[in-house]
Amino acid sequence: MTTVLLSRAAQSWRIEGPRGFSKRAIKYVLRLGRPAIGEPIGAYASRAAVEEDGPFGPLGQGLAAAPEDGPRGAFPRAEVDAADLGAPSAPPAGGLYGPVQADLPRVDGLLRSLLPADFEFLSDTVDHLLQAGGKRARPALTLLAGRMGRYDLELLVPLAASIELLHTATLVHDDVIDAAPTRRGRATANALVGNAASVMVGDYMFAHAAELVARTGNIDVIRLFARTLMEMATGELKQDLSAYAYSQSLRDYFNRIYGKTASLFATSAQGGAMVAGLPSDLALAMRAYGENLGMAFQVVDDILDFTADEAELGKPAGSDLMQGTLTLPALMLIERDPDDNPVKRYFDGQRRADNLRRALKQVRESDIVDRCYAVAYDFRDKALRALESEPLAALDSYAAAQARKTLSQLARWVTERRS
Repeated sequence: MTTVLLSRAAQSWRIEGPRGFSKRAIKYVLRLGRPAIGEPIGAYASRAAVEEDGPFGPLGQGLAAAPEDGPRGAFPRAEVDAADLGAPSAPPAGGLYGPVQADLPRVDGLLRSLLPADFEFLSDTVDHLLQAGGKRARPALTLLAGRMGRYDLELLVPLAASIELLHTATLVHDDVIDAAPTRRGRATANALVGNAASVMVGDYMFAHAAELVARTGNIDVIRLFARTLMEMATGELKQDLSAYAYSQSLRDYFNRIYGKTASLFATSAQGGAMVAGLPSDLALAMRAYGENLGMAFQVVDDILDFTADEAELGKPAGSDLMQGTLTLPALMLIERDPDDNPVKRYFDGQRRADNLRRALKQVRESDIVDRCYAVAYDFRDKALRALESEPLAALDSYAAAQARKTLSQLARWVTERRS
């Protein structure tokens, strides 16, 4: 994998990369890494699913903007409600996904029915990846959105399965890029069958995901699926090109996690609403819910990379730093101490374990964790406001009320989880 390393001494930049690395790529990485002087951080969501004068406002509205003359943007110091900092709660009665919990096995059943019986190698590899499981949050979100309207499982289950398969395929490719040996405590595909075969297995899963979404027969949903795949690929590419670049802005971070994570949450919710026959204003309200939920989900993931242990994460703590990924806790640590900083040293090539341990320790022992959770709670609250907006609140069926209640619980659960 090609890596461009950036550091800044005074106003000069040092670029390390292989000979022949394109000027366009170098300029792009420089643009990602250049400090944004006075950049407002409240308008980070350039792909907001609702208009600025819509019922819930722009997605970036709740975060305080940086001072006009401040360096690179001061991070928000939102007040954290004491109730938000309590111990994680148990899943809601009846399961985390409430009225659709019993229908999720149909999604798993459809996924396993796709295993090619005449190609044992491919079947075994895909089955191993599907067994790694996860929380199935994205397909559950699709089904819950479907409960808001016409709950047709013949259409919703293929869509939910396509979204889970797309998500799993992206993880396969991520693990190849990161040379990750494990995920969720299980061996990755690249650890089992090598990089080349893993890439092709991921491609196979992408193709099957496209075939599944085509079963909805809804050209708008198919178009949404294709656009989301492009957004996810863009987010991953931005992350790869900005590896070990520590002078990134908060906006860069938010745009990146929108592409790699929140875009699929948004599509899970919007696609389910579209298949259920909801009008466009309701489908966009569900998209706003899903996008903000996905942003909160990824921020919490990035916090847990600093605070949880390997048993909880299924991977070593500090994995993001080891891969050169600058996340919100690391950004805040750099802002707090820009001169003597273990993240900077680690990204500058001093890949010693003591720098990694020091970065983890400094984040854990400061108020950075609370400040990061404040950002996650801000996204959670935006998701809840979208859910309670007039278009969705006007749905008065029992099924819609059940779905709204579960989606509200899910938004809170996302910020309370510890793995």
